[in-house]
Amino acid sequence: MNPLPNLGAGGDSLSPYRQFSRDEWAQLRADAPLTLKAEDLERLKSLNDPISIEEVVEIYLPLSRLLSFYVAATQGLFKATQRFLMAERETKLPYIIGLAGSVAVGKSTTGRILAALLARWPNTPKVDLVTTDGFLLPNAELAAGGLMERKGFPESYDTAALLRFLHDVKSGQKSVSAPLYSHLVYDRVPGEERVVESPDILIVEGLNVLQPARLPKDGTAIPFVSDFFDFSIYLDGHEDDLHRWYVTRFMRLRQTAFRDPRSYFRKYAEIPEAEALAVADRLWTTINLPNLRENILPTRQRASLILTKGASHRIESVALRRL
Repeated sequence: MNPLPNLGAGGDSLSPYRQFSRDEWAQLRADAPLTLKAEDLERLKSLNDPISIEEVVEIYLPLSRLLSFYVAATQGLFKATQRFLMAERETKLPYIIGLAGSVAVGKSTTGRILAALLARWPNTPKVDLVTTDGFLLPNAELAAGGLMERKGFPESYDTAALLRFLHDVKSGQKSVSAPLYSHLVYDRVPGEERVVESPDILIVEGLNVLQPARLPKDGTAIPFVSDFFDFSIYLDGHEDDLHRWYVTRFMRLRQTAFRDPRSYFRKYAEIPEAEALAVADRLWTTINLPNLRENILPTRQRASLILTKGASHRIESVALRRL
């Protein structure tokens, strides 16, 4: 069970969040235009994520409008600081949005839709999307350290490289590279990189983006990944639903990507259906569920915004942290 704690209704001044029903949140769209077409949505959504245009209109357009205000306010603060420091030539820094949540909750779809909407603002900002998958340690290193069954847990990431990447982006470097990851081969792609060049907005999506850093034994302070974020989103769902979505996605992948001869999971496309269901259940129960409970779900209260999905994958409520 992972019910959302009592965050308080919109008028509860004792809660750090203002909570909205889907209908209440949808009313905040105001005049934000719908710039995505049905064919755009089909291209952006992930397998087993039945998102609709209605969801875009009622959830993501209000969020896009809110972020437009936040980005404009941040830019205004930057200009005020420039004037104070008499440093008018200083480079404007990117606005970074973190996106967290469990495996199978729909982070990839949310990230792509949000990036597409933000890039369609009237002033056409440059928006980039990076996932933390590229910062997973290579499979060879994970295997050598006995960590293949811990892939996705905090210790399976090159956190130092992720922190350097975010530091360089937030410092205004014009071109910053991140390792490229392939879900087909389930590993980093040797020699391949994802280059981010002077974005106005960068969305960083991954399981681990809101997790606190682990202090080294010598007590040296190191930053959290989320220290570099201007705004953060946690995509939430009940663990029973997450389990069901994960298994359903696994079974659909048996009919699609797993059949590719290059797929790391090719062997699961050939086994009987009942055996495949047992494998999916085992992977969820022994890897993804413990990671959710131990490392991902505890970070939910660190997010600026919590989007909670119901059993149908539809976002049912929104909680916005008070400023």
